[in-house]
Amino acid sequence: MSEKRVNFEYCDQLVEKFEQVCEKPELHKSSVYYTGVDLGTACVVVAVLDENYEPVAGCYKYADVVRDGMVVDYIGAVQIVREMKQELEEKLDTELVYAAAAIPPGTETVDSGAVENVVRGAGFTLSNLLDEPTAANEVLKIQNGAVVDIGGGTTGISIFKDGKVVYIADEPTGGTHFSLVLSGAYKMPFEEAEVFKRDPDNHKEIFPVLKPVIEKVAAIINEHIEGHQVEEISLVGGTCCLTGIEGTIEKKTGIYTHKPRNPMFVTPLGIALSCRQEEYEGKW
Repeated sequence: MSEKRVNFEYCDQLVEKFEQVCEKPELHKSSVYYTGVDLGTACVVVAVLDENYEPVAGCYKYADVVRDGMVVDYIGAVQIVREMKQELEEKLDTELVYAAAAIPPGTETVDSGAVENVVRGAGFTLSNLLDEPTAANEVLKIQNGAVVDIGGGTTGISIFKDGKVVYIADEPTGGTHFSLVLSGAYKMPFEEAEVFKRDPDNHKEIFPVLKPVIEKVAAIINEHIEGHQVEEISLVGGTCCLTGIEGTIEKKTGIYTHKPRNPMFVTPLGIALSCRQEEYEGKW
């Protein structure tokens, strides 16, 4: 067992500040703004940081423009991001020029161009493009272990050694599959199941129904970490907001598993932090 486990203190403080500025933006002027665009399967998030890499504004919108990690409604995605950009620019009284984005790991050959074009189409200059779990680690600061990003459509896995990515993978299982199971079990429309699962008051009731899907996610993790010395798993992504998900994954993997206070906003904040890096030059 590792002697020193990841401390989520910095992550939790950053996320808490982001939640606050989503409601009430920080209006002080900054010499530069770093923007992160997260095109999630269930939710699109835009996070804005100031010159000190502190959150100053943000917004999010549940949308159906991405499925299984792939952009399926390009026009709709561009419109949503453009509207969010304009909303944040009005609140901050400034132009947001540069933005970074992220894609599920291992999908660079099939979807990086679509994500890039959405960000550019919304009026941003793309400054960086990276995989989602690696973006999350900009906030988590993990040196050794696995970051598992369970989003709406996919489960992305990045394994880190000495702070460097040594393995990435992505599998099409995520929150959408949770909603499909709930829809069938409760005989409710898919859209209603999506909303039902987000309410923490329902988590205790729905957990037994969702447990087989959680165990499938754990099996995916086991498959991809085999052969790697992983002593710690950190969960991020909106689906990880499900109360108790970390316990089942830890039981099935046999590896210490934990998550930040609000896993939903870790990746978009990491994307925004990565925006400060050198301008993207088509590295994919």
